[in-house]
Amino acid sequence: MIVAVSGMDSLGERAAKMREALQKSQTITDNVVTILGSFDSRLSVLETAMRPTQIRTHAIRKAHENIDKTLKAAEVILTQFDASRQAEAKILKGPHEDLESYLEAINQLRSNIRFFSGNKGFKSSDAVINNANTLLTKAISKLEDEFKQLLALYSKPVEPDRLFECLPESMRPSSESPGNQFSGKNHHHEHQNGTSEIGGFKHLTLIPPRILPLLHDLALQMVQAGNQQQLLRIYRDTRSSVLEESLRKLGVEKLSKEDVQRMQWEVLEAKIGNWIHFMRIAVKVLFVGERRVCDQIFEGFDTLLDQCFAECTTGSVSMLLSFGDAIARSKRSPEKLFVLLDMYEIMRELHSEVEGVFGGKACNEIRESTFGLTKRLAQTAQETFGDFEEAVEKDATKTAVLDGTVHPLTSYVINYVKFLFDYQTTLKQLFQEFESSGETNSQLANVTMRIMQALQTNLDGKSKQYRDPALTHLFLMNNIHYMVRSVRRSEAKDLLGDDWVQRHRRVVQQHANQYKRNGWSKILQCLSTQGLTSSGGGGSAVPGEGGSGSGASRGLIKDRSNQFTLFSFRFHIHIFF
Repeated sequence: MIVAVSGMDSLGERAAKMREALQKSQTITDNVVTILGSFDSRLSVLETAMRPTQIRTHAIRKAHENIDKTLKAAEVILTQFDASRQAEAKILKGPHEDLESYLEAINQLRSNIRFFSGNKGFKSSDAVINNANTLLTKAISKLEDEFKQLLALYSKPVEPDRLFECLPESMRPSSESPGNQFSGKNHHHEHQNGTSEIGGFKHLTLIPPRILPLLHDLALQMVQAGNQQQLLRIYRDTRSSVLEESLRKLGVEKLSKEDVQRMQWEVLEAKIGNWIHFMRIAVKVLFVGERRVCDQIFEGFDTLLDQCFAECTTGSVSMLLSFGDAIARSKRSPEKLFVLLDMYEIMRELHSEVEGVFGGKACNEIRESTFGLTKRLAQTAQETFGDFEEAVEKDATKTAVLDGTVHPLTSYVINYVKFLFDYQTTLKQLFQEFESSGETNSQLANVTMRIMQALQTNLDGKSKQYRDPALTHLFLMNNIHYMVRSVRRSEAKDLLGDDWVQRHRRVVQQHANQYKRNGWSKILQCLSTQGLTSSGGGGSAVPGEGGSGSGASRGLIKDRSNQFTLFSFRFHIHIFF
């Protein structure tokens, strides 16, 4: 019991102590709250007192920032004004003294216009822009004059010798030929032998390389100013006349169909030979050089580039094609076939170059006119084949071959056909212009067979001019044998085939047999005694053994002797197989 009371006293003491501690803590807390409340009041008063100072400080800082911005803006504007004055001074001097600085001044003016157009708040912006635009217009006008003068200064007609120097050695004209002209008669063989040198053409420098960048910069400024049409006009008028004069110096003439038809064949043939070389020089040297000039001056302006090139070359191309077109449209004749094939051949050779040099939409008309001439030449050549076939069949020359040997017509036609086979590649291309089947060998064979048949038909007619049947067969035998022998020794054999050769050899043998039969008949007739005795009969046929008033006449015997000699000679000179 005593222990329990003691424990209760101890707990009470402890509780009293805890209560006392809590009271002290609460007192401290209240004191702290009172102190903090006092600080808050003081801080609020201090903040109220500091606010005007803060406001003034912020205003001062903002003012400084505005002043800095204004100074910087003023500096930029002043810089623009200063640059504008410098640009104006350079532009007023003109581009002659220092073209590069002049172009920089124009760029500076454009920069000033962009700057003040974006800063309309500046009260003088409109006035500055108007002044700069006026100055820019004058500057571009001076640039046009400079471009025109610079282009004209370095645009001179090209002398023929400079063009010839760009050709491979084998294609250059002989120094001994009159006027350094080309030989037109050997074009086909020159072409066949010179194909490996096609890549040997040298570049022609039309305008000095150091001038081209200046012209490019001038063109760039004119394009940026929207003066494309003025640029096109200046370039076309300057360069087109130079190209045309270069061709005239070379010898190119613009001829009509009537002009061509009035020319003698020898003169026309020479002109055709020269024209073939002129076409090659123009496309592979002159126009390629002009294309390089356009590419460099108008780099970056593809549409304008193609248009300028097309317009400055149109007149020159027309000059060249006019002659070819006049030939293609003129009256056809067999002797023109080979020069037509030469002309067609050069047009085919230049096909890829024309497509490359005259690429682009603006050059469509030039390409079409060039390829159109190729087609017309092919058409005329094909029609000439038909004319030749008809001319051979209907040849009515009265040239007599008294001994039945080879007729001049046969020699002419066979040589004509042989020469055709020098053009096999060209003829195959020509036939492909009109046939899609690709059977060009059979087409050439058909043409050759028709010509041979036309010749044989004509020879049959000519053989009927002989009164002596033996001479008729001798004539046909010799001429058809000449045809067969010539075919066997040429490339025609591969096209006409062995069947054609064997068939015509049999015809030759038939005429040979007929000739021998008729020949022997004539010889035997001369040896016959019939008609040598006198009308009284019984007398000797040998003169001198009878009376002078009987027997055969001396004249008749002499005539028989001459006939025997002639027939024997003819019989022994015929061709044996």
